[in-house]
Amino acid sequence: MFFTLPLLLAFVPGQNVVNGVPQVDFDRMGIVGLAGAFAGLDLFHNSSVHFDTTTSTLLSRSPDGFLTPLASTNPGGSILAGCSLGDTFYFSGSFTSINGASVSNVASYEPSSGFFGSLGSNGPNGEVRAVFCDAKNNKLWVGGNFTSPASSVAVWNIPTGMWVQPPFSGITGAQAEVNSITTNSSQTSLFFAGSFTTSFGTSSLNGTNNPNVPFSAGATPFSSSLVPIPLQQAEVDGSPSSDAAGFNDIHNILCPSGPDGAGNTWFAADQNAALITIRAFSFISANGVRLGNTFQNNHGTTGFTVTTIPDNNVQTLQYIDPTTGQNTTCSNPCPLSTDASILYQDFLFPSSMSITGVQIKLSEFTGASPGLHLLQLLSSGAFASSVEANNGVSCFAPNPSNTTSTGQWVAKVANTDIAGTIQTVLTSVVEVGTSPAAGPSFTWIPYVSAAGNYDINLLIPGCTNLQDCAMRTTVKVTVFPGQGLQPVVSTINQQNTADTAALIYSGPILPSSPAFVTTISMSLADSPAGTGQSGQYELVADRVQLVLRSSNISASGDANGSAQGADRGFGFLEWPLNLPAVTSGGTTVLPNSTLTFLDSLGFDLLNGLGGTVTSNSVVINAVAHHTSGAIFFGGAFSLTSGAASGSSNIAIFKNGALSPLAESGLDGPVTSFALSGDQLFVGGSFRDTTSGSTHGSLAGVALYDVQKNNWSSLGAGVNGKVNSLGLLSGQLQVVGNFTIVSPDEATGINAAGFAAWDIKSSSWVNPGGFIAGSLSFIGNGTSSQFVAGNVVASQRFGAAGMVMLKNGGSDGPQVTPLGGELGVSSPQISTNSSSRRRRNHISRATSWMSQLKVSHVFSRQINQLVSLPSSVTASAPAVLAGAFWTNHSAEIVIIGGNFSFFSGSVASRGVGLYNPQSKFIRGLNGSQPNGIVRALLVDGNHLYVGGEFTILGTNVNGLAIYDLEKDQWDLTGLQPLQAISGSNVVVRSITQSATKANTVIVAGSFAQAGSLRCQSICTFDTDTIQWNSLGSGIQGEVASVAYAGKDQDTLIAAGSIALTDNVVSNVVQFSFANATWSSVGTNADLPGPMTAVEVNGGNASSIFAAGPSADGSTALYFWNGIKWTTLGSSLQAGSNVAQLIMVPVQETHAGNSVIEADRMLMISGMLTDPVFGNASSALYDGQNLIPYIVSTSPTGDSGAVASLFHSFSTFSFDRHRFLAAGVVILISIAIAAGVVFLLALIGILWTLFSRKEDKVSKLDAEDDDDSTRHRPSSLLEHINAATRTTILGTTPFAEYNTEEKVAQDPFGPDASNYVRTETPSDAVGGMLSEEMSRPAHARYSFDGTGEGELPISAGSKVEVLDDRDPAWWYARDVQTGREGVVPAAYLY
Repeated sequence: MFFTLPLLLAFVPGQNVVNGVPQVDFDRMGIVGLAGAFAGLDLFHNSSVHFDTTTSTLLSRSPDGFLTPLASTNPGGSILAGCSLGDTFYFSGSFTSINGASVSNVASYEPSSGFFGSLGSNGPNGEVRAVFCDAKNNKLWVGGNFTSPASSVAVWNIPTGMWVQPPFSGITGAQAEVNSITTNSSQTSLFFAGSFTTSFGTSSLNGTNNPNVPFSAGATPFSSSLVPIPLQQAEVDGSPSSDAAGFNDIHNILCPSGPDGAGNTWFAADQNAALITIRAFSFISANGVRLGNTFQNNHGTTGFTVTTIPDNNVQTLQYIDPTTGQNTTCSNPCPLSTDASILYQDFLFPSSMSITGVQIKLSEFTGASPGLHLLQLLSSGAFASSVEANNGVSCFAPNPSNTTSTGQWVAKVANTDIAGTIQTVLTSVVEVGTSPAAGPSFTWIPYVSAAGNYDINLLIPGCTNLQDCAMRTTVKVTVFPGQGLQPVVSTINQQNTADTAALIYSGPILPSSPAFVTTISMSLADSPAGTGQSGQYELVADRVQLVLRSSNISASGDANGSAQGADRGFGFLEWPLNLPAVTSGGTTVLPNSTLTFLDSLGFDLLNGLGGTVTSNSVVINAVAHHTSGAIFFGGAFSLTSGAASGSSNIAIFKNGALSPLAESGLDGPVTSFALSGDQLFVGGSFRDTTSGSTHGSLAGVALYDVQKNNWSSLGAGVNGKVNSLGLLSGQLQVVGNFTIVSPDEATGINAAGFAAWDIKSSSWVNPGGFIAGSLSFIGNGTSSQFVAGNVVASQRFGAAGMVMLKNGGSDGPQVTPLGGELGVSSPQISTNSSSRRRRNHISRATSWMSQLKVSHVFSRQINQLVSLPSSVTASAPAVLAGAFWTNHSAEIVIIGGNFSFFSGSVASRGVGLYNPQSKFIRGLNGSQPNGIVRALLVDGNHLYVGGEFTILGTNVNGLAIYDLEKDQWDLTGLQPLQAISGSNVVVRSITQSATKANTVIVAGSFAQAGSLRCQSICTFDTDTIQWNSLGSGIQGEVASVAYAGKDQDTLIAAGSIALTDNVVSNVVQFSFANATWSSVGTNADLPGPMTAVEVNGGNASSIFAAGPSADGSTALYFWNGIKWTTLGSSLQAGSNVAQLIMVPVQETHAGNSVIEADRMLMISGMLTDPVFGNASSALYDGQNLIPYIVSTSPTGDSGAVASLFHSFSTFSFDRHRFLAAGVVILISIAIAAGVVFLLALIGILWTLFSRKEDKVSKLDAEDDDDSTRHRPSSLLEHINAATRTTILGTTPFAEYNTEEKVAQDPFGPDASNYVRTETPSDAVGGMLSEEMSRPAHARYSFDGTGEGELPISAGSKVEVLDDRDPAWWYARDVQTGREGVVPAAYLY
């Protein structure tokens, strides 16, 4: 609905109905559906909300998807980002006010109080595009395009309430804007992305690699920087081995001392594959293997596999293809080059692994057998152990890692997390209170072969395995990374119970040289944790692990060069949160001490862009860190050089280098990411991969599978730009500037800027609430989501044309939207791309009633007859009619209208069968209605479908029959309807009358049925499959049909109608008793055609009709049996009433001469009133028109309600009142006790004064046998039998249900025994809960001629209201609404 009052800050979330709005008793009507042309709806509010599309509106979204408007910016403002910290939600963008209060670019919102606040007075002076809530440090980081309080990045210190500069000032260049601030997977660093350049320098770094490592085109600077693991203490076996001298010792190839040949090469036995096994029996942190082939005559390896121990998994390896220079992966087998110029090749694991060994199978070879010249196991970078024996010399290394220590250190043996292995560590005991300077210390000096960015981990064995938890404490660790680099000091807790690796440094490390070595020193912390044991602490020294992240940090990129302060990157910066501030007032160059492994992403990106950025359009908008360590980045760019050359708009950084994604990325800019496990959802302005592999099906949103390295579509995407993605409750939320989401190439679902994708079912689903507009942001809060953008309209419930209604609490009915999503009709959407781009311009305007002006049709007959009013348009998807069918035990809702959907892979249109329990909707089998369905009727297992449609391959025109049980069309013998000349057939009503068995009444706009002329209303005999006329018939068009009389013996029709005598009436009645038509009132009382009619409780003297009045407005008319009266309706011109229906209410109102106190008239359609504005349904109590339901179309305009439909064909407006169950039980006990006492007293008196032995009746054996078959079956019947015994002087069962029973047994099972809980009969067995019932079916027919009995037919459906008596049950006939008792055995 489009409201006209301004949005107020004091808007109360969750207010569902205004005070005094009646509560409709939907449950008395059975299962209830509300259908129409809407995409969202809500109950009417007093506080109307106007959405100004020039502002940006912030809304909250509850976990079930319901939306609540919160605030709006100044005109021209925008909200672009947000995050939650504690109970506060922070949001940012470009705005100067929130709800009229002065707020600049960043604001806070307190959900508990509804308060909006500004953040200081000196905040960012430009657009803020990204925010990050740092819960650990209680800070808010913001990024964007501003210059104060710092360039592009600023920090709001929450405890002090002040804006401060960030701890760096290195973001300049390009557009100098930050578009994204995210965190790494461990939440220890921030990632800044956008359009800027980074510069690192200020320190001289010697980037010399170990000169002993020979060059090979099969390795990279990264892999050649990994120190080989010394294998002197390992068990190494190669079998079967050759017996050739000089070629039979596998150890010769671990670190060959000479060229390929005898003494430096190993052969396998001839004609055999070989298996090389390396077992260290202790912890190894490995990153891959290095293999050098042999080029000796008649020998060589061409294929191999690597299996790690102890997990026994064949590894997928990454390597450089020496012929192409491209990164490649392999598994089983991996190729080994036979080019003699390739000295060796490095094959790396996907990430560093903790193993105890490997098995290398040489499975493919040339010549007589496979062989190798070089075999090395590569470490993760570098290492050093506290146990000197484990620090062997690595191949090509000039010296091993070593250690130094002070104090006394002793060896302890600890178990490891790897089965069958142990690890020796050193420990030192120190007295509690000892100063760090006086205590023991330990220093590791790892051999580092090359300069690079490293993570240094301190490995700490768990105290559980060492059984020393009570003695553990904290230690101080100091890292000296390189000459000219500042040391890093941290405090590490060693009280961990399980093995752990503590990160103690991340940044540049210089290689080992005679002038400098990296050291890691450990001593007692300045303030040790814990109390120790027996007055002592224990310090534990195990190993340090250096994990290489990127190599060669010198500016020149030369492995052997050095440079000062020239490393530059673009669009990406990592900032570890534990780093101290490095600038004050800021330089534009960051010191190398802040450089991290991942900053190489920016370096490589700049190189891939050609070394410079000249276009303002090049930008990084989104970053996601996968748990594998890979970083995905997306934006607007095209890489022209480097390893990822050819990539567009999205790429990945892994293993220290850029890599392309599958199909070289996407063909348009990327705006946002959402990462869920191995599924990366991508949003933006693209249609396909760069290579065009999906044929345009990605369309704005796509899914990339990290493990499978492939792209897949989300249906067929959206028809516009995606600005932001969110994840909540297993669904992906998509917001942007689009109007349609597509489940496939042929179907579209209206979604004006907001859509939801269910990840598990891989389908577009109802997002809960409804919103229409161009949305810019969605993000998660503490307990809800927040959505923002230029909003046209919003409603609490999102629903594609239909909702289910049930009684709810004090805040209104329970509303359940349709579980599936309905779309525009499939013929309206072409599969070619140009048609899909114009999807929002397709013809979707279809009325509930024909738009045809038919006055010319009758101009020669009736000069006064005018056409039906044009109804509001019903844009697809619109549900215009509903019915119910019981499929065995399931109640199926059948809907019809102007929509399409897919059930599985089958396209369906116009009619859907919906199961509310499973929330599954399916279509009809066979050909689909080609047009619009406006009316439905279920008769047994047959569905009558009416409207304005044809069916391919048949002669159907506006009416068809479908066999629901056989699941197929049943059109045999059905003669089609014929149109009035110059118009189309339109069926608007399909009904049945209880007084006319085996007859269906069809009404609308048509000339004849088959060859029978029965204009606009005919009867269809379901037995003979023949059309018949109703009396002498009518002229004109019928819009609505209702029934009056005890057994619906009078039909009431409304529309633009004249009788055969050419008298215009517009509301007429047909008597089934004498088969005659007559006017209801005179034409003078009804100035024009009526669009809807309703009979109040079957009373022919209480009829309501709606239609245009003389002044052009829409009026409500009342027939009191004598004349028509115009009621006090204030509906304005442009209103259109589609349905009138009487509904019961839960609480009575002040009754009057028009409408009784226990009901109201529900008016539905498109209603406009000068007081309440727009509504889709209103309630009328005979005096007041009360707005009830508002709805909105997919485009944000006012929606409309077409019909309210229910499963009970008839229902009672009477509202039963029940006592509380406890009170009823007490009354029941009291009555039962009193009856028993009275009967006992009467029996005693009767026995004393009237007993005569010679008159005692003798029991007849045959009667006794019969009586046992009719033994009283309830406490009440036992009391009745006992009373008969006492009064009549017989045995308890003597005359019970015998053939000679009295004419009317006062104690028999009549209806007086079954007046719910208001009678003693109900009280005897306890009390059913209020309104409890269950469905049942009649097994046999029962004439029900007795007092209070209910006649039923075999197969009919009833509702069991009381089943406490095993013999007789109290029930209601669902079709007639009558109630009474029936034999229990007759029901199932």
